[in-house]
Amino acid sequence: MHIINLFSKSVLATSLLMVSTVSFAHNGEDHITKSTTTAMPMNHSQMNHAEMKQESMDHSQMNHVQHQTTSKVNHSNGSVQDGGGHHDHRKEHGAQIYAVTTVDNKWLVNEDGVGALKSEFETRIGTDENKVFIKVHADKQESHDAHYDAKLLYSRMISDFWDAQIGARYRSEKVELDHHQKDTEENVDAVIGLHGMAPYFFETDAYFYAGEDSYAAFSLETERDLLITQKLIVQPYLELNVIFSDDSKYAQKSGLSNATAGLETRYEISKKIMPYVDIAYKYSKGKDETPWQVESDAEKGWLYGAGIRFKF
Repeated sequence: MHIINLFSKSVLATSLLMVSTVSFAHNGEDHITKSTTTAMPMNHSQMNHAEMKQESMDHSQMNHVQHQTTSKVNHSNGSVQDGGGHHDHRKEHGAQIYAVTTVDNKWLVNEDGVGALKSEFETRIGTDENKVFIKVHADKQESHDAHYDAKLLYSRMISDFWDAQIGARYRSEKVELDHHQKDTEENVDAVIGLHGMAPYFFETDAYFYAGEDSYAAFSLETERDLLITQKLIVQPYLELNVIFSDDSKYAQKSGLSNATAGLETRYEISKKIMPYVDIAYKYSKGKDETPWQVESDAEKGWLYGAGIRFKF
């Protein structure tokens, strides 16, 4: 009897354990199913959000393209206005008026110890596209009167690196005659040329001249900055003048009238004050024989000197 009771209790305990195990497994499956069911709407929501974002970006791009298409250009000043009348300021910097002035003085001595003072004044005023240039050169040798060369030029930008220029040049030269007499020769020439940056960063001025007495000539000035440091700069340069024809009283010889190749080394105390030393080699063909003057021989030799440049 005791054995039967123990057997009955064992069977009852085993049955309760099996029922509990099945119930726990069933509840676990329900929990997993509910979790999976709950996660599915979240993924779907994320997918909808991504699609909505992509559609928004596509719509924004389409609006941008339509905005560019409907933009209006004001050809009078190059400004751009969109369909809503909003002003585009991207090109306004080109309409700003600015002025830059350079004053340069240097003293050069030739191999014979004869000195000469060379002075240059240049100012430009205007916009990026349209400017006015004023250039004045003065050369004064010891015991001689100064020679002057002044240009007034209108400058128009024709590309990113070049301006076309047109204007006039005034030349004045004191000529020493026999018996200590002097005469003044003054001329006005028409000028056309280019100002800008040649390949390899050579700043260049090239001009053609035409004037009275069948005068026709060409001048070239080019230079390039080579930075040793931010303040110490070496500048090779070349200046030359070619005379095609000249029937004036005190004419220069035709052909390569004069040429100067030099090397300037400057120290920029600031962008406004720049002292420098200069060494150059100069060639001059001399004057032609006319009823008013005697032919002169060609001259050539080294020049040494120093100067200072102001820019403001």
